[in-house]
Amino acid sequence: MTRHFLSPKNPNPKTPPSRKKAPGPNSDPGLPVKSDLPFDFRYSYSESNPAIEPIGYREPKRFSPFGPGRLDRKWTGTAAPTQLETDMEKLMEERNRVLGDPLTEEEVAELVERYRHSDCSRQINLGKGGVTHNMLDDIHNHWKRAEAVRIKCLGVPTLDMDNVCFHLEDKSGGKVIYRNINILLLYRGRNYGPENRPVIPLMLWKPYAPIYPKLVKNVADGLTFEETKEMRNRGLNSLPLDETHQEWCVCKCD
Repeated sequence: MTRHFLSPKNPNPKTPPSRKKAPGPNSDPGLPVKSDLPFDFRYSYSESNPAIEPIGYREPKRFSPFGPGRLDRKWTGTAAPTQLETDMEKLMEERNRVLGDPLTEEEVAELVERYRHSDCSRQINLGKGGVTHNMLDDIHNHWKRAEAVRIKCLGVPTLDMDNVCFHLEDKSGGKVIYRNINILLLYRGRNYGPENRPVIPLMLWKPYAPIYPKLVKNVADGLTFEETKEMRNRGLNSLPLDETHQEWCVCKCD
């Protein structure tokens, strides 16, 4: 005779785990981040011209590189403009207070000797993007433990070092105390306090570059398309005024 044994029921059945809801963009009480910096946030400050308006965008304006709901400023496609009125006199007074008295020649020489060498650990590489927004946060992070930071400039921004120095001083509040070809030393100031550093929200990704009008126009001003094409063909078919020849010198060494 076959016996059938019934398995006892589990007195403590396992309940299915409840799914946790993903945190929303505004679940963090510290969001949106509010910054008192008196300038518009851009990806690059030295390699962009705010006076030139783009003619198109490669991504919708609602996609802010700071993340959804993480900044109290609205992204316009190229910048996040400030919403506060800036008092320039008060701003300059605060910057002069942080910088303090000008450095003496001995103090400048000591800082240069300490930070100008290639093995300096307080270095930031400035590439083709120029003075970017996230670089400002890197500068203040170095200023926590060092009086100056070494900035090595590479690529296209080195063609206009005056522009790079201006934006570094204007956006960070520091002072360039040394400049040699593509090497800069940015001083933080005598009265700089890391606890009083400005709030700099970080960009989470690099925004797509907008579409700008062409630098070289298809049609010259005052001419029609046919006249412009005729003048270009005439210039391409004309004889050169002068020709330069490259001479090679071969030396035989015994």
